[in-house]
Amino acid sequence: MQDERRKLEARMRQENRLPPGQSATFKFPVLHYGPVPEVDLETWTFRTLGLVDEEKNWTWKEFLELPTTSVTCDVHCVTTWSKFGTNWEGVSFKSLVELAGVKPEAQYVLVHAEYGYTANLPLDVMLDDDVLLAYKYEGEYLEPDHGFPLRTLVPSRYFWKSVKWVRAVEFLDADKPGFWEKAGYHNEADPWKEQRHVRRTGW
Repeated sequence: MQDERRKLEARMRQENRLPPGQSATFKFPVLHYGPVPEVDLETWTFRTLGLVDEEKNWTWKEFLELPTTSVTCDVHCVTTWSKFGTNWEGVSFKSLVELAGVKPEAQYVLVHAEYGYTANLPLDVMLDDDVLLAYKYEGEYLEPDHGFPLRTLVPSRYFWKSVKWVRAVEFLDADKPGFWEKAGYHNEADPWKEQRHVRRTGW
């Protein structure tokens, strides 16, 4: 397995797909803050709020009726593992912006998840073609410890920005640090720039 991993890393490096400081994995490590929530799909809702024409709520059934798209991408965790060629399915964030009626002054997104967890990103990053509100991985609904029923997928950033157990998306005109950003993680989180952590004095 080590030989296979080294060969994969060499190939990914040659294809310019392995960011600095990262190592390839064939597994899908499970990392998150807090317990895995128990989800009742009969009462679960997803909400858009903030700088929108009108706050909206979707039930699980309604969310599954939205147009879907598939994305194949590499993901990179701040803890230094990278997983290549992963396949996801869900609702394009671009589509959500249209459905939510986001106002022109919105420049940032704050994603809200279970237990008060949040992560922040610029809206222009979230409008990349490969950003999803994902509910399937490799053709199957997400496992609970990987974010069932819904998570964001933001391949261009370290994976803590891809939030598990999403419940709401808030659109803002000013940036607002999320959970890990308040704890000293880098605000931008670009794997190619190794934006992992910053000093406690600022973000």
